[in-house]
Amino acid sequence: MRRLLLLLVCAALLLTGCQGAETAEAAPVYALYFQAADLNQSAGAGALSPEYRSFPLSQDASAQETAEALLSALLEGPERMDLQSPIPQGTSLLSLELAGSRAAVDLSAAYGSLSGVALTLADYAITLTLTQLPSISLVRITVRGQELAYRDRQAFTARDVSLTPEGDVVSTVTVRLYFPDEEGVLTPEARTLSLYEGDTQVGAVAQALEAGPEDKTLFPALPEGFRVGAVWLEEDICYVNLSSALLDSLPGTAALPMALSALDRSLLSLDTVRATRYLVDGEFVAQYGQLKLTEPYTILPPEEAPEG
Repeated sequence: MRRLLLLLVCAALLLTGCQGAETAEAAPVYALYFQAADLNQSAGAGALSPEYRSFPLSQDASAQETAEALLSALLEGPERMDLQSPIPQGTSLLSLELAGSRAAVDLSAAYGSLSGVALTLADYAITLTLTQLPSISLVRITVRGQELAYRDRQAFTARDVSLTPEGDVVSTVTVRLYFPDEEGVLTPEARTLSLYEGDTQVGAVAQALEAGPEDKTLFPALPEGFRVGAVWLEEDICYVNLSSALLDSLPGTAALPMALSALDRSLLSLDTVRATRYLVDGEFVAQYGQLKLTEPYTILPPEEAPEG
């Protein structure tokens, strides 16, 4: 997947200093991200390229107004002949909601026809276009209010698009991942995780927990089919977004409390995380069905804190 994302973004992404530029003489200029019309000619540059446009927005335009203007222009398509829109024709914006640094974009049914690489291109065209705004760092995209269950993630950041070749480790982090033993007791497994460009520590922990234990005496902590929709860190609080569609599709909920406990303990083993909070479909809830989502979770007691 990282190799795929490397091919998705062009070298012009490095020119982000030009994005959102505004002078007294000109309207603000923003980048709209589109797909190269001829992917064979985009080798080495990437499949997504920015088209810079000026927007007749007032100086006191809100982030909401600016984001809506960018998305409307993106859905209309490119002006340059060497670009084409990765978003299906007929896709319309149903709603755009900003909450903190998160943008929730809901699109019409036409967007749901996408899958595979085409869906990835469209998701990141929207993400790169919106996250150039300083107030937006995370984008969640739904279709008529529903997440697309076949995505490998449901929320996106610009840093998800890696500019570093696969295999180039940027850093490592030592953590404790929690898995149940044969008696069902959560047991820590020490791991050193590799981080690549665009990876986050909390994201790496979630992915490693999904992959399962290396110790053959331990068992997977997450039920089959359970995936974390998105995980991100704001200050010292880790937010975990779960999909209601995914939760409803699980064969049973008996294993979920242990799964969430294992996820909590694993995330809290990072010295940058002091608490975790759960969301379902981007909304804070105290309980989902019979599943209690107490918020926020407290820090690990000293005896369970990571060494060093």
